[in-house]
Amino acid sequence: MNRPISRRTVLRGLGAALALPSLEAMRAAQGAASAPPLRMAFLFVPNGVNVEHWFPRRTGFAFDLPQTLQPLARFQDDLLVISGLTHNGGRPNGDGPGDHARCASVFLTGAQPRKTSGAGIRVGVSVDQIAAKHKGSRTPLPSLELGCEPGRSSGNCDSGYSCAYSSSISWATPSTPLGKEVNPRLVFERLFSQGTGSSERRQRRGLQAEFQKSILDFVAEDARRLGRRLGPADRRKLDEYLEGVRTVEQRIAKLEERTVEEQGPAALAKPPGIPSDYGEHLRLMADMMVTAFQSDLTRIATFMFANAGSNRSYRMVGVPEGHHSLSHHGNNSAKLAKIAQINRFHVQQFAYLLERLRAIPEEDGTLLDHCMIVYGSGIHDGNRHNNENLPIILAGRANGTIDTGRHLRVPRETPMTNLFLSMLDRFGVSIDWMGDSTGRLSGLTL
Repeated sequence: MNRPISRRTVLRGLGAALALPSLEAMRAAQGAASAPPLRMAFLFVPNGVNVEHWFPRRTGFAFDLPQTLQPLARFQDDLLVISGLTHNGGRPNGDGPGDHARCASVFLTGAQPRKTSGAGIRVGVSVDQIAAKHKGSRTPLPSLELGCEPGRSSGNCDSGYSCAYSSSISWATPSTPLGKEVNPRLVFERLFSQGTGSSERRQRRGLQAEFQKSILDFVAEDARRLGRRLGPADRRKLDEYLEGVRTVEQRIAKLEERTVEEQGPAALAKPPGIPSDYGEHLRLMADMMVTAFQSDLTRIATFMFANAGSNRSYRMVGVPEGHHSLSHHGNNSAKLAKIAQINRFHVQQFAYLLERLRAIPEEDGTLLDHCMIVYGSGIHDGNRHNNENLPIILAGRANGTIDTGRHLRVPRETPMTNLFLSMLDRFGVSIDWMGDSTGRLSGLTL
């Protein structure tokens, strides 16, 4: 029989502190059944979408999945595809060009950024940081900010707008963007060095470099002691979790080796841990988010697939042209087809994240059941640069408080911040307004 253990139990070793997944023994320690913690995440993709292949034609249940959303077919019952949401703060409203900078900075704030490329940046507090301010103290990390393209906090990146606007969706205060981590190795270190001293971490890294040890080698004895206290089901769950951590660690190491082999000395200019394979980079970051949620290191995360206005090419899906350049398609059918390929590639990575979340059993369901994951862009069509009817998907049932499996069409010009208020309510944070909100979003439940 499981002996009760605290939800905050960690496995410790030299410079390592490995948080644990939810176990039956933890529920026994609580003395009574309690709902699993709710998590929220926000995923941003740049440059809008090919709208013809994004929005379902039917609303309600059994909606059609357009070409771009086909990779999500196996998750259709876990999704709300939402059409009609708007970010008015992404429009010029007298400020002229700069749509990409506005679309990123407004994405989670609902506020229009002040047009400046120097001092005086200002937009609003983002929904993730509102949640973190109220609930972040319950976990070792109040929130986790991830990305795949490095950002800049100063300089002009879009028609007089600071680069901080284009590369940040998470804002702690109206004038404080939170930097995102783009290096999987550094994210791994951050997640698994909680509460340890810097000298211990340096010593562990030295031993790893010398003896090629895994982080699990440093916590192995603690894991064995804990295992003796657990029942068979919990031991199996712990073993599966540890194996998942080891797999991520091995993938990072192999990608680092491959990058050096492929690029030679030039690889030294790139921080170790950043894969040259963009798809693998996205998936590794998704794995980090899943692990952080699974071990309750944080319940709040943001993930920028790329910065606003990104002109990355997508040769891996046969698109050598830059994404931003293609987004100005002028209704050219060849360019539109390539944009749809890029959109589908992004959705495939989203599907990977959902697959990882759904594969983890947690109490009365899966980790995905206990999440609210927003995926989308702050621009509707990259050619028009418009900010109404944004391409937005909400995944996860939020502990049974969202009725998924539907295409929900809301009235045009409904502020996206209304969705955020409804999500915050479910997260246990009740505020009257944020950004340009006009109320709660109806239709999340039937």
